[in-house]
Amino acid sequence: MNAYLRLLPALGALIAATSAHAQDAATAAKTDTSFAAIGMFILFVLSTLVITRWAAKRTHTKKDFYSAGGGLTGFQNGLAISGDFMSAASFLGLTSVVFLTGYDGFMFTVGFLLGWPIVMFLLSEPVRNLGKFTVVDVVAYRLEQGPIRVMMAFTSITAVILYLVVQMVGAGKLIELLFGLHYWLAEVIVGSLMVIYVYFGGMKATTWVQMIKATLLLLGVTIMALLSLAHFGFHPDAMFKAANDVHPAHTGIMGSGHIFKDPWNALSFGIGGIVGVGGFPHLLMRLFTVSNASESRKSVFVATSLISYFYVLVLIVGVGAISILFEHPEYFKVGADGHFSLLKDLVGGPNMVAVSLSRAVGGNLFFGFIAAVTFATILAVVSGLVISGASSISHDLYASWIARGHADDRKEMKISRTATVVFGLIAIGLGIPFENTNVAFLVNVVAAIAGSANLPVFIMSIFWRGTTTRGAVVGGLLGLISALVVTLFSAPIWVAVLHNAKPLCSLNNPALISVPVAFLAIWFFSVTDKSARAVKERDAFDAQNLQAHTGLTVSEAVGH
Repeated sequence: MNAYLRLLPALGALIAATSAHAQDAATAAKTDTSFAAIGMFILFVLSTLVITRWAAKRTHTKKDFYSAGGGLTGFQNGLAISGDFMSAASFLGLTSVVFLTGYDGFMFTVGFLLGWPIVMFLLSEPVRNLGKFTVVDVVAYRLEQGPIRVMMAFTSITAVILYLVVQMVGAGKLIELLFGLHYWLAEVIVGSLMVIYVYFGGMKATTWVQMIKATLLLLGVTIMALLSLAHFGFHPDAMFKAANDVHPAHTGIMGSGHIFKDPWNALSFGIGGIVGVGGFPHLLMRLFTVSNASESRKSVFVATSLISYFYVLVLIVGVGAISILFEHPEYFKVGADGHFSLLKDLVGGPNMVAVSLSRAVGGNLFFGFIAAVTFATILAVVSGLVISGASSISHDLYASWIARGHADDRKEMKISRTATVVFGLIAIGLGIPFENTNVAFLVNVVAAIAGSANLPVFIMSIFWRGTTTRGAVVGGLLGLISALVVTLFSAPIWVAVLHNAKPLCSLNNPALISVPVAFLAIWFFSVTDKSARAVKERDAFDAQNLQAHTGLTVSEAVGH
Protein backbone atom coordinates (compact mmCIF):
# COMPACT_ATOMS: atom_id res chain seq x y z
CA MET A 1 0.00 0.00 0.00
CA ASN A 2 2.84 2.41 0.77
CA ALA A 3 4.24 1.75 -2.69
CA TYR A 4 0.97 2.87 -4.24
CA LEU A 5 0.92 6.03 -2.15
CA ARG A 6 4.45 6.84 -3.27
CA LEU A 7 3.33 6.47 -6.89
CA LEU A 8 0.69 9.19 -6.55
CA PRO A 9 3.02 12.17 -7.23
CA ALA A 10 4.22 10.44 -10.38
CA LEU A 11 0.64 9.69 -11.38
CA GLY A 12 -0.32 13.32 -10.87
CA ALA A 13 2.67 14.49 -12.92
CA LEU A 14 1.72 12.08 -15.73
CA ILE A 15 -1.86 13.31 -15.79
CA ALA A 16 -0.83 16.94 -15.69
CA ALA A 17 1.77 16.50 -18.42
CA THR A 18 -0.58 14.59 -20.70
CA SER A 19 -3.38 17.06 -20.03
CA ALA A 20 -1.17 20.03 -20.79
CA HIS A 21 -0.06 18.40 -24.02
CA ALA A 22 -3.64 17.72 -25.14
CA GLN A 23 -5.21 21.05 -24.13
CA ASP A 24 -6.46 23.49 -26.70
CA ALA A 25 -4.09 26.38 -26.04
CA ALA A 26 -6.49 28.83 -27.60
CA THR A 27 -8.72 28.85 -24.55
CA ALA A 28 -6.94 29.73 -21.31
CA ALA A 29 -10.05 29.23 -19.23
CA LYS A 30 -10.13 25.57 -20.19
CA THR A 31 -6.52 25.13 -19.05
CA ASP A 32 -7.30 26.76 -15.71
CA THR A 33 -10.31 24.51 -15.31
CA SER A 34 -8.28 21.41 -16.04
CA PHE A 35 -5.69 22.22 -13.41
CA ALA A 36 -8.44 22.90 -10.84
CA ALA A 37 -10.05 19.57 -11.69
CA ILE A 38 -6.70 17.76 -11.66
CA GLY A 39 -5.91 19.20 -8.24
CA MET A 40 -9.23 18.03 -6.80
CA PHE A 41 -8.88 14.69 -8.55
CA ILE A 42 -5.47 14.07 -6.97
CA LEU A 43 -6.79 15.21 -3.58
CA PHE A 44 -9.65 12.72 -3.87
CA VAL A 45 -7.37 9.86 -4.93
CA LEU A 46 -4.99 10.55 -2.02
CA SER A 47 -7.89 10.68 0.44
CA THR A 48 -9.45 7.45 -0.76
CA LEU A 49 -6.11 5.63 -0.80
CA VAL A 50 -5.67 6.65 2.84
CA ILE A 51 -9.11 5.14 3.52
CA THR A 52 -8.08 1.99 1.64
CA ARG A 53 -4.93 1.69 3.73
CA TRP A 54 -6.99 2.09 6.91
CA ALA A 55 -9.46 -0.55 5.72
CA ALA A 56 -6.69 -2.93 4.63
CA LYS A 57 -5.36 -3.04 8.19
CA ARG A 58 -8.84 -4.08 9.36
CA THR A 59 -9.60 -6.61 6.63
CA HIS A 60 -8.45 -9.95 8.06
CA THR A 61 -11.27 -12.40 7.33
CA LYS A 62 -13.50 -13.12 4.37
CA LYS A 63 -16.42 -11.60 6.31
CA ASP A 64 -14.46 -8.34 6.49
CA PHE A 65 -13.66 -8.54 2.77
CA TYR A 66 -17.15 -9.47 1.52
CA SER A 67 -19.44 -7.63 3.96
CA ALA A 68 -17.32 -5.13 5.95
CA GLY A 69 -17.62 -7.41 8.98
CA GLY A 70 -21.41 -6.89 9.10
CA GLY A 71 -20.90 -3.97 11.45
CA LEU A 72 -22.42 -1.01 9.56
CA THR A 73 -25.45 0.85 10.88
CA GLY A 74 -28.61 1.15 8.82
CA PHE A 75 -27.91 4.81 8.06
CA GLN A 76 -24.31 4.18 7.02
CA ASN A 77 -25.32 1.33 4.76
CA GLY A 78 -28.24 3.30 3.32
CA LEU A 79 -25.86 6.10 2.43
CA ALA A 80 -23.50 3.57 0.80
CA ILE A 81 -26.38 1.93 -1.13
CA SER A 82 -27.50 5.31 -2.44
CA GLY A 83 -23.89 5.92 -3.46
CA ASP A 84 -23.91 2.63 -5.37
CA PHE A 85 -27.11 3.63 -7.17
CA MET A 86 -26.15 7.24 -7.96
CA SER A 87 -23.76 6.11 -10.66
CA ALA A 88 -22.43 7.63 -13.87
CA ALA A 89 -25.65 6.66 -15.63
CA SER A 90 -27.77 8.31 -12.95
CA PHE A 91 -25.87 11.59 -12.78
CA LEU A 92 -24.42 11.99 -16.29
CA GLY A 93 -26.86 9.83 -18.26
CA LEU A 94 -30.18 10.90 -16.73
CA THR A 95 -29.27 14.58 -16.72
CA SER A 96 -28.37 14.17 -20.39
CA VAL A 97 -31.67 12.46 -21.22
CA VAL A 98 -33.67 15.24 -19.51
CA PHE A 99 -31.57 17.77 -21.45
CA LEU A 100 -32.35 16.01 -24.73
CA THR A 101 -36.02 15.13 -24.25
CA GLY A 102 -37.45 17.02 -21.27
CA TYR A 103 -40.27 15.30 -19.39
CA ASP A 104 -39.67 11.89 -20.98
CA GLY A 105 -36.14 11.97 -19.60
CA PHE A 106 -37.50 12.28 -16.08
CA MET A 107 -39.63 9.19 -16.73
CA PHE A 108 -36.35 7.25 -16.88
CA THR A 109 -36.21 7.60 -13.09
CA VAL A 110 -39.71 6.41 -12.24
CA GLY A 111 -39.21 2.69 -12.84
CA PHE A 112 -36.01 2.58 -10.79
CA LEU A 113 -37.60 4.53 -7.94
CA LEU A 114 -40.64 2.23 -7.84
CA GLY A 115 -38.28 -0.73 -7.61
CA TRP A 116 -36.99 0.29 -4.20
CA PRO A 117 -40.22 -0.58 -2.29
CA ILE A 118 -39.89 -4.08 -3.77
CA VAL A 119 -36.44 -4.40 -2.24
CA MET A 120 -37.55 -2.84 1.05
CA PHE A 121 -40.80 -4.72 1.64
CA LEU A 122 -40.15 -8.00 -0.15
CA LEU A 123 -36.46 -8.81 -0.19
CA SER A 124 -34.46 -6.92 2.44
CA GLU A 125 -35.45 -8.99 5.49
CA PRO A 126 -35.49 -12.48 3.89
CA VAL A 127 -32.24 -11.83 2.01
CA ARG A 128 -30.49 -10.61 5.16
CA ASN A 129 -31.77 -13.56 7.25
CA LEU A 130 -31.06 -16.30 4.71
CA GLY A 131 -27.83 -15.07 3.12
CA LYS A 132 -24.28 -14.98 4.35
CA PHE A 133 -22.03 -13.17 1.88
CA THR A 134 -23.83 -13.16 -1.49
CA VAL A 135 -27.44 -13.27 -2.70
CA VAL A 136 -26.79 -16.70 -4.23
CA ASP A 137 -26.68 -18.04 -0.67
CA VAL A 138 -30.38 -17.15 -0.42
CA VAL A 139 -31.47 -19.17 -3.45
CA ALA A 140 -29.19 -22.06 -2.53
CA TYR A 141 -30.68 -22.34 0.99
CA ARG A 142 -32.96 -25.29 0.09
CA LEU A 143 -32.13 -25.89 -3.58
CA GLU A 144 -29.23 -27.96 -4.92
CA GLN A 145 -25.97 -26.09 -4.51
CA GLY A 146 -24.16 -26.95 -7.74
CA PRO A 147 -26.68 -26.05 -10.47
CA ILE A 148 -28.01 -23.03 -8.59
CA ARG A 149 -24.61 -21.53 -7.83
CA VAL A 150 -23.33 -22.04 -11.37
CA MET A 151 -26.45 -20.51 -12.93
CA MET A 152 -26.68 -17.57 -10.49
CA ALA A 153 -22.96 -16.88 -10.70
CA PHE A 154 -23.21 -16.83 -14.49
CA THR A 155 -26.17 -14.41 -14.56
CA SER A 156 -24.66 -12.21 -11.83
CA ILE A 157 -21.25 -12.01 -13.52
CA THR A 158 -22.97 -11.18 -16.84
CA ALA A 159 -24.84 -8.30 -15.21
CA VAL A 160 -21.69 -7.09 -13.43
CA ILE A 161 -19.61 -7.05 -16.63
CA LEU A 162 -22.31 -5.23 -18.62
CA TYR A 163 -22.76 -2.64 -15.87
CA LEU A 164 -19.00 -2.24 -15.59
CA VAL A 165 -18.91 -1.27 -19.25
CA VAL A 166 -21.50 1.47 -18.58
CA GLN A 167 -19.46 2.96 -15.75
CA MET A 168 -16.12 2.69 -17.55
CA VAL A 169 -17.49 4.47 -20.63
CA GLY A 170 -18.77 7.30 -18.43
CA ALA A 171 -15.44 7.50 -16.62
CA GLY A 172 -13.39 7.54 -19.79
CA LYS A 173 -15.42 10.28 -21.49
CA LEU A 174 -15.41 12.39 -18.33
CA ILE A 175 -11.65 12.23 -17.83
CA GLU A 176 -11.06 12.74 -21.54
CA LEU A 177 -13.06 15.98 -21.42
CA LEU A 178 -11.83 17.32 -18.11
CA PHE A 179 -8.15 16.49 -18.18
CA GLY A 180 -7.45 16.28 -21.91
CA LEU A 181 -6.23 12.69 -21.55
CA HIS A 182 -6.53 10.11 -24.28
CA TYR A 183 -9.61 7.96 -23.73
CA TRP A 184 -7.62 4.71 -23.39
CA LEU A 185 -5.37 6.26 -20.73
CA ALA A 186 -8.40 7.41 -18.77
CA GLU A 187 -9.73 3.83 -18.86
CA VAL A 188 -6.42 2.45 -17.59
CA ILE A 189 -6.28 4.97 -14.71
CA VAL A 190 -9.86 4.25 -13.58
CA GLY A 191 -9.39 0.48 -13.84
CA SER A 192 -6.10 0.55 -11.93
CA LEU A 193 -7.47 2.62 -9.05
CA MET A 194 -10.55 0.38 -8.88
CA VAL A 195 -8.37 -2.72 -8.51
CA ILE A 196 -6.29 -1.07 -5.75
CA TYR A 197 -9.40 -0.17 -3.70
CA VAL A 198 -10.96 -3.62 -3.90
CA TYR A 199 -7.76 -5.72 -3.75
CA PHE A 200 -6.52 -4.15 -0.53
CA GLY A 201 -9.57 -2.69 1.21
CA GLY A 202 -12.43 -4.97 0.18
CA MET A 203 -15.97 -3.98 1.19
CA LYS A 204 -14.77 -1.78 4.07
CA ALA A 205 -12.84 0.57 1.80
CA THR A 206 -15.50 0.53 -0.91
CA THR A 207 -18.25 1.31 1.59
CA TRP A 208 -16.49 4.30 3.11
CA VAL A 209 -15.61 5.64 -0.33
CA GLN A 210 -19.29 5.25 -1.28
CA MET A 211 -20.47 7.11 1.82
CA ILE A 212 -18.10 10.03 1.27
CA LYS A 213 -18.85 10.17 -2.44
CA ALA A 214 -22.65 10.07 -1.91
CA THR A 215 -22.45 12.96 0.55
CA LEU A 216 -20.29 15.05 -1.77
CA LEU A 217 -22.41 14.23 -4.83
CA LEU A 218 -25.67 15.21 -3.12
CA LEU A 219 -24.04 18.41 -1.89
CA GLY A 220 -22.66 19.25 -5.33
CA VAL A 221 -25.90 18.54 -7.23
CA THR A 222 -27.91 20.48 -4.64
CA ILE A 223 -25.67 23.51 -5.13
CA MET A 224 -25.91 23.13 -8.92
CA ALA A 225 -29.71 22.95 -8.78
CA LEU A 226 -29.91 26.03 -6.53
CA LEU A 227 -27.56 27.99 -8.78
CA SER A 228 -29.65 26.98 -11.81
CA LEU A 229 -32.85 28.15 -10.11
CA ALA A 230 -31.14 31.36 -8.99
CA HIS A 231 -30.53 32.13 -12.69
CA PHE A 232 -34.32 32.46 -12.98
CA GLY A 233 -34.95 34.20 -9.67
CA PHE A 234 -35.91 30.88 -8.01
CA HIS A 235 -39.01 30.65 -10.19
CA PRO A 236 -39.22 27.07 -11.53
CA ASP A 237 -42.00 28.03 -13.95
CA ALA A 238 -39.72 30.61 -15.59
CA MET A 239 -36.95 28.04 -15.92
CA PHE A 240 -39.26 25.47 -17.49
CA LYS A 241 -40.74 28.04 -19.89
CA ALA A 242 -37.30 29.24 -20.98
CA ALA A 243 -36.19 25.65 -21.60
CA ASN A 244 -39.31 24.92 -23.65
CA ASP A 245 -38.78 28.07 -25.75
CA VAL A 246 -35.16 27.37 -26.75
CA HIS A 247 -35.27 23.60 -27.15
CA PRO A 248 -34.90 22.54 -30.80
CA ALA A 249 -37.86 20.18 -30.57
CA HIS A 250 -40.31 23.11 -30.18
CA THR A 251 -43.08 20.60 -29.52
CA GLY A 252 -43.54 21.01 -25.80
CA ILE A 253 -40.67 19.17 -24.12
CA MET A 254 -42.61 19.19 -20.87
CA GLY A 255 -45.05 16.80 -22.51
CA SER A 256 -44.62 13.09 -23.24
CA GLY A 257 -43.95 11.26 -26.47
CA HIS A 258 -40.35 12.19 -27.25
CA ILE A 259 -38.87 8.85 -26.16
CA PHE A 260 -41.82 6.54 -25.62
CA LYS A 261 -43.79 6.49 -28.87
CA ASP A 262 -46.24 3.81 -27.74
CA PRO A 263 -47.57 2.47 -24.41
CA TRP A 264 -45.86 -0.92 -24.83
CA ASN A 265 -42.39 0.60 -24.89
CA ALA A 266 -43.25 2.81 -21.93
CA LEU A 267 -44.56 -0.20 -19.98
CA SER A 268 -41.56 -2.36 -20.83
CA PHE A 269 -39.18 0.41 -19.87
CA GLY A 270 -40.92 0.87 -16.49
CA ILE A 271 -40.90 -2.85 -15.75
CA GLY A 272 -37.20 -3.00 -16.60
CA GLY A 273 -36.39 -0.31 -14.05
CA ILE A 274 -38.51 -1.91 -11.33
CA VAL A 275 -37.08 -5.41 -11.63
CA GLY A 276 -33.56 -4.07 -12.19
CA VAL A 277 -33.25 -2.73 -8.65
CA GLY A 278 -33.90 -6.18 -7.20
CA GLY A 279 -31.75 -7.89 -9.81
CA PHE A 280 -28.46 -6.05 -9.34
CA PRO A 281 -26.28 -8.33 -7.19
CA HIS A 282 -23.96 -5.50 -6.04
CA LEU A 283 -26.94 -3.67 -4.48
CA LEU A 284 -28.46 -6.68 -2.70
CA MET A 285 -25.01 -7.72 -1.46
CA ARG A 286 -24.96 -4.60 0.71
CA LEU A 287 -27.78 -6.01 2.82
CA PHE A 288 -25.18 -8.31 4.43
CA THR A 289 -23.06 -5.42 5.73
CA VAL A 290 -25.46 -4.67 8.61
CA SER A 291 -25.99 -6.64 11.81
CA ASN A 292 -29.66 -7.64 11.48
CA ALA A 293 -32.81 -7.47 9.35
CA SER A 294 -34.09 -4.34 11.09
CA GLU A 295 -30.97 -2.42 10.12
CA SER A 296 -31.31 -3.88 6.62
CA ARG A 297 -34.79 -2.37 6.24
CA LYS A 298 -33.52 0.93 7.60
CA SER A 299 -30.74 0.84 5.01
CA VAL A 300 -33.22 0.60 2.15
CA PHE A 301 -35.45 3.32 3.63
CA VAL A 302 -32.50 5.73 3.90
CA ALA A 303 -31.33 4.84 0.38
CA THR A 304 -34.83 5.32 -1.08
CA SER A 305 -35.17 8.76 0.56
CA LEU A 306 -31.78 9.97 -0.67
CA ILE A 307 -32.27 8.62 -4.20
CA SER A 308 -35.73 10.23 -4.45
CA TYR A 309 -34.22 13.58 -3.49
CA PHE A 310 -31.41 13.07 -6.00
CA TYR A 311 -33.83 12.37 -8.86
CA VAL A 312 -35.67 15.65 -8.20
CA LEU A 313 -32.33 17.44 -8.44
CA VAL A 314 -31.58 15.64 -11.73
CA LEU A 315 -34.80 17.04 -13.23
CA ILE A 316 -33.92 20.59 -12.14
CA VAL A 317 -30.35 20.35 -13.43
CA GLY A 318 -31.40 18.80 -16.75
CA VAL A 319 -34.09 21.40 -17.48
CA GLY A 320 -31.89 24.27 -16.29
CA ALA A 321 -29.10 23.11 -18.59
CA ILE A 322 -31.30 23.50 -21.68
CA SER A 323 -31.77 27.25 -21.31
CA ILE A 324 -28.57 28.16 -19.42
CA LEU A 325 -26.15 26.36 -21.76
CA PHE A 326 -27.99 27.85 -24.74
CA GLU A 327 -26.70 31.23 -23.51
CA HIS A 328 -23.07 30.00 -23.55
CA PRO A 329 -21.88 29.14 -27.09
CA GLU A 330 -18.37 28.58 -25.74
CA TYR A 331 -19.50 25.15 -24.53
CA PHE A 332 -20.41 24.09 -28.08
CA LYS A 333 -18.59 23.34 -31.30
CA VAL A 334 -19.73 26.46 -33.17
CA GLY A 335 -19.73 26.23 -36.97
CA ALA A 336 -18.13 28.72 -39.35
CA ASP A 337 -21.53 30.37 -39.78
CA GLY A 338 -21.77 30.95 -36.02
CA HIS A 339 -24.54 28.38 -35.53
CA PHE A 340 -24.54 25.30 -33.32
CA SER A 341 -26.95 22.54 -32.33
CA LEU A 342 -28.01 22.48 -28.71
CA LEU A 343 -28.35 18.70 -28.86
CA LYS A 344 -25.48 17.64 -31.14
CA ASP A 345 -22.59 20.06 -30.68
CA LEU A 346 -21.97 20.12 -26.92
CA VAL A 347 -18.24 19.75 -26.20
CA GLY A 348 -17.66 16.25 -24.85
CA GLY A 349 -21.03 15.02 -26.10
CA PRO A 350 -24.47 15.07 -24.46
CA ASN A 351 -23.33 12.88 -21.54
CA MET A 352 -21.28 15.86 -20.31
CA VAL A 353 -24.32 18.15 -19.81
CA ALA A 354 -24.06 18.22 -16.01
CA VAL A 355 -20.34 18.99 -15.84
CA SER A 356 -20.65 21.72 -18.51
CA LEU A 357 -23.53 23.29 -16.57
CA SER A 358 -21.46 23.28 -13.39
CA ARG A 359 -18.91 25.61 -14.99
CA ALA A 360 -21.61 27.83 -16.50
CA VAL A 361 -23.28 28.45 -13.14
CA GLY A 362 -20.36 28.11 -10.71
CA GLY A 363 -17.15 28.87 -12.55
CA ASN A 364 -13.95 26.86 -12.85
CA LEU A 365 -13.58 25.96 -9.17
CA PHE A 366 -17.09 24.51 -8.92
CA PHE A 367 -16.46 22.75 -12.23
CA GLY A 368 -13.37 21.15 -10.73
CA PHE A 369 -15.34 20.08 -7.66
CA ILE A 370 -18.10 18.46 -9.73
CA ALA A 371 -15.47 16.81 -11.93
CA ALA A 372 -13.74 15.23 -8.94
CA VAL A 373 -17.03 14.14 -7.36
CA THR A 374 -18.26 12.65 -10.64
CA PHE A 375 -15.03 10.70 -10.97
CA ALA A 376 -15.46 9.52 -7.38
CA THR A 377 -19.00 8.43 -8.25
CA ILE A 378 -17.81 6.24 -11.09
CA LEU A 379 -14.84 4.84 -9.22
CA ALA A 380 -16.89 3.88 -6.16
CA VAL A 381 -19.60 2.17 -8.21
CA VAL A 382 -17.16 0.09 -10.28
CA SER A 383 -15.43 -0.97 -7.05
CA GLY A 384 -18.72 -2.26 -5.67
CA LEU A 385 -19.42 -4.09 -8.91
CA VAL A 386 -16.01 -5.75 -8.89
CA ILE A 387 -16.48 -6.99 -5.30
CA SER A 388 -19.82 -8.50 -6.32
CA GLY A 389 -18.32 -10.25 -9.34
CA ALA A 390 -15.23 -11.44 -7.47
CA SER A 391 -17.33 -12.85 -4.62
CA SER A 392 -19.45 -14.82 -7.12
CA ILE A 393 -16.29 -16.55 -8.32
CA SER A 394 -14.54 -17.07 -4.98
CA HIS A 395 -17.51 -17.74 -2.69
CA ASP A 396 -20.32 -19.05 -4.89
CA LEU A 397 -18.27 -21.13 -7.33
CA TYR A 398 -15.08 -22.06 -5.48
CA ALA A 399 -15.85 -22.13 -1.75
CA SER A 400 -19.49 -23.25 -1.81
CA TRP A 401 -19.57 -25.48 -4.89
CA ILE A 402 -16.09 -26.74 -5.81
CA ALA A 403 -14.75 -26.96 -2.22
CA ARG A 404 -18.19 -28.02 -0.87
CA GLY A 405 -18.06 -25.45 1.93
CA HIS A 406 -14.65 -26.54 3.24
CA ALA A 407 -12.45 -23.95 1.56
CA ASP A 408 -9.53 -22.36 3.36
CA ASP A 409 -10.36 -18.69 4.07
CA ARG A 410 -6.97 -17.46 2.88
CA LYS A 411 -7.23 -19.35 -0.39
CA GLU A 412 -10.78 -18.08 -0.92
CA MET A 413 -9.67 -14.46 -0.39
CA LYS A 414 -6.71 -15.03 -2.70
CA ILE A 415 -9.06 -16.24 -5.44
CA SER A 416 -11.31 -13.24 -4.84
CA ARG A 417 -8.39 -10.81 -5.14
CA THR A 418 -7.17 -12.56 -8.30
CA ALA A 419 -10.68 -12.26 -9.74
CA THR A 420 -10.60 -8.56 -8.87
CA VAL A 421 -7.57 -8.06 -11.10
CA VAL A 422 -9.22 -10.05 -13.91
CA PHE A 423 -12.40 -7.95 -13.69
CA GLY A 424 -10.28 -4.81 -13.77
CA LEU A 425 -8.63 -5.96 -17.01
CA ILE A 426 -12.02 -6.92 -18.50
CA ALA A 427 -13.47 -3.53 -17.55
CA ILE A 428 -10.58 -1.70 -19.21
CA GLY A 429 -10.68 -3.93 -22.28
CA LEU A 430 -14.43 -3.58 -22.88
CA GLY A 431 -14.57 0.09 -21.93
CA ILE A 432 -12.33 1.09 -24.83
CA PRO A 433 -14.36 -0.32 -27.79
CA PHE A 434 -17.67 0.88 -26.26
CA GLU A 435 -16.39 4.46 -26.11
CA ASN A 436 -19.35 6.06 -27.93
CA THR A 437 -22.16 4.00 -26.38
CA ASN A 438 -25.00 5.93 -24.71
CA VAL A 439 -24.72 5.19 -20.99
CA ALA A 440 -28.34 6.07 -20.15
CA PHE A 441 -29.63 3.49 -22.63
CA LEU A 442 -27.10 0.88 -21.56
CA VAL A 443 -27.92 1.04 -17.86
CA ASN A 444 -31.63 0.50 -18.44
CA VAL A 445 -30.97 -2.49 -20.68
CA VAL A 446 -28.52 -3.93 -18.14
CA ALA A 447 -31.11 -3.42 -15.39
CA ALA A 448 -33.73 -5.29 -17.43
CA ILE A 449 -31.30 -8.13 -18.16
CA ALA A 450 -30.24 -8.42 -14.50
CA GLY A 451 -33.84 -8.21 -13.31
CA SER A 452 -35.08 -10.80 -15.81
CA ALA A 453 -32.39 -13.31 -14.83
CA ASN A 454 -32.19 -12.76 -11.07
CA LEU A 455 -35.28 -11.19 -9.48
CA PRO A 456 -37.84 -13.86 -10.54
CA VAL A 457 -35.52 -16.53 -9.10
CA PHE A 458 -35.14 -14.61 -5.81
CA ILE A 459 -38.88 -14.02 -5.40
CA MET A 460 -40.04 -17.51 -6.38
CA SER A 461 -37.43 -19.34 -4.29
CA ILE A 462 -38.21 -17.25 -1.18
CA PHE A 463 -42.00 -17.02 -1.37
CA TRP A 464 -43.24 -20.07 -3.32
CA ARG A 465 -43.02 -23.52 -1.82
CA GLY A 466 -43.24 -25.18 -5.22
CA THR A 467 -39.97 -23.77 -6.59
CA THR A 468 -37.46 -26.47 -7.45
CA THR A 469 -33.87 -26.45 -8.64
CA ARG A 470 -34.92 -27.36 -12.17
CA GLY A 471 -37.47 -24.54 -12.30
CA ALA A 472 -35.07 -21.95 -10.88
CA VAL A 473 -32.20 -22.88 -13.21
CA VAL A 474 -34.28 -23.06 -16.40
CA GLY A 475 -36.29 -19.95 -15.51
CA GLY A 476 -33.22 -17.89 -14.69
CA LEU A 477 -31.42 -18.91 -17.88
CA LEU A 478 -34.49 -18.33 -20.09
CA GLY A 479 -34.98 -14.92 -18.50
CA LEU A 480 -31.38 -14.01 -19.30
CA ILE A 481 -31.42 -15.44 -22.85
CA SER A 482 -34.77 -13.87 -23.81
CA ALA A 483 -33.60 -10.48 -22.49
CA LEU A 484 -30.38 -10.68 -24.52
CA VAL A 485 -32.19 -11.80 -27.70
CA VAL A 486 -34.85 -9.07 -27.53
CA THR A 487 -32.14 -6.47 -26.86
CA LEU A 488 -30.12 -7.71 -29.84
CA PHE A 489 -33.11 -7.41 -32.21
CA SER A 490 -34.24 -4.01 -30.92
CA ALA A 491 -33.67 -0.75 -32.79
CA PRO A 492 -30.82 0.56 -30.56
CA ILE A 493 -28.71 -2.54 -31.37
CA TRP A 494 -30.07 -4.13 -34.56
CA VAL A 495 -30.38 -0.82 -36.43
CA ALA A 496 -28.13 1.73 -34.69
CA VAL A 497 -25.17 -0.58 -34.00
CA LEU A 498 -25.49 -3.39 -36.56
CA HIS A 499 -26.85 -1.06 -39.28
CA ASN A 500 -29.80 -3.15 -40.41
CA ALA A 501 -32.73 -1.48 -42.17
CA LYS A 502 -35.33 -2.03 -39.44
CA PRO A 503 -35.56 -3.79 -36.07
CA LEU A 504 -36.93 -7.29 -35.73
CA CYS A 505 -38.50 -6.34 -32.39
CA SER A 506 -40.43 -3.10 -31.78
CA LEU A 507 -39.54 -3.02 -28.07
CA ASN A 508 -36.43 -1.07 -27.08
CA ASN A 509 -36.38 -2.72 -23.66
CA PRO A 510 -36.79 -6.49 -23.20
CA ALA A 511 -38.50 -6.54 -19.78
CA LEU A 512 -42.09 -6.82 -21.03
CA ILE A 513 -41.16 -10.15 -22.65
CA SER A 514 -38.24 -11.49 -20.61
CA VAL A 515 -39.66 -10.99 -17.10
CA PRO A 516 -42.90 -12.97 -17.74
CA VAL A 517 -40.84 -15.61 -19.56
CA ALA A 518 -38.69 -16.09 -16.46
CA PHE A 519 -41.62 -16.30 -14.01
CA LEU A 520 -43.61 -18.66 -16.24
CA ALA A 521 -40.60 -20.89 -16.86
CA ILE A 522 -39.87 -21.17 -13.12
CA TRP A 523 -43.51 -22.09 -12.48
CA PHE A 524 -43.84 -24.58 -15.36
CA PHE A 525 -40.56 -26.43 -14.89
CA SER A 526 -41.15 -26.59 -11.12
CA VAL A 527 -44.72 -27.97 -11.17
CA THR A 528 -43.70 -30.59 -13.73
CA ASP A 529 -40.71 -31.67 -11.63
CA LYS A 530 -41.72 -34.88 -9.83
CA SER A 531 -38.22 -35.99 -8.81
CA ALA A 532 -37.30 -37.06 -5.28
CA ARG A 533 -35.04 -34.02 -5.05
CA ALA A 534 -38.00 -31.74 -5.81
CA VAL A 535 -40.05 -33.34 -3.01
CA LYS A 536 -37.25 -32.69 -0.48
CA GLU A 537 -36.90 -29.11 -1.68
CA ARG A 538 -40.61 -28.42 -1.19
CA ASP A 539 -40.52 -30.05 2.25
CA ALA A 540 -37.63 -27.76 3.24
CA PHE A 541 -39.69 -24.64 2.52
CA ASP A 542 -41.16 -24.36 6.04
CA ALA A 543 -37.72 -24.21 7.65
CA GLN A 544 -36.59 -21.62 5.09
CA ASN A 545 -39.75 -19.56 5.56
CA LEU A 546 -39.27 -19.52 9.33
CA GLN A 547 -35.69 -18.27 9.08
CA ALA A 548 -36.52 -15.80 6.30
CA HIS A 549 -39.06 -13.94 8.43
CA THR A 550 -37.72 -14.41 11.96
CA GLY A 551 -34.00 -14.97 11.54
CA LEU A 552 -34.31 -18.17 13.61
CA THR A 553 -33.53 -21.71 12.54
CA VAL A 554 -35.94 -24.50 13.49
CA SER A 555 -33.75 -25.64 16.39
CA GLU A 556 -33.43 -22.05 17.67
CA ALA A 557 -37.21 -21.57 17.42
CA VAL A 558 -37.86 -24.80 19.36
CA GLY A 559 -35.36 -23.70 21.99
CA HIS A 560 -37.21 -20.44 22.45
